[in-house]
Amino acid sequence: MENHASLAPAARILGYAGLLPLIGCAAGLVLLPLHRALLLDAGFGYAALIFSFLGGLWWGQGVAKGTASPALFTIAVLPSLIAWGLMLLRLLGWTTEAALLVLGAAILLSPIVDLALARKQPSISGWIALRLQLSIGLGALTLALALL
Repeated sequence: MENHASLAPAARILGYAGLLPLIGCAAGLVLLPLHRALLLDAGFGYAALIFSFLGGLWWGQGVAKGTASPALFTIAVLPSLIAWGLMLLRLLGWTTEAALLVLGAAILLSPIVDLALARKQPSISGWIALRLQLSIGLGALTLALALL
């Protein structure tokens, strides 16, 4: 369900600009292979941060709705908990590549929540399309870091 307001151009431009850190990390893996560990860590940190941010968006939508179910707030905290859990697993011996694979998959799946929310409350015209594009971009770049 879309309302008649349209997405601000700055949201689209800055959303796409948000892919630049992972593009930079991927380029760095090719151009600066001696800095692989640093670039993977930087990419993981950024992707985890953005994934957590998505949970904040869902939380905000639940608060704005006023009658959101407890399930929405539970789902909204999952990205932060998943990112934290992956960080903890890295500290316990998981490779950064393994954590990036799980994180990339989670990011690729995240628009499912946005699609469910859009069916229950109005969203700005163009929002879902942008979310899909950015999640595919960020998820694919996160997976690419793991596989480069």
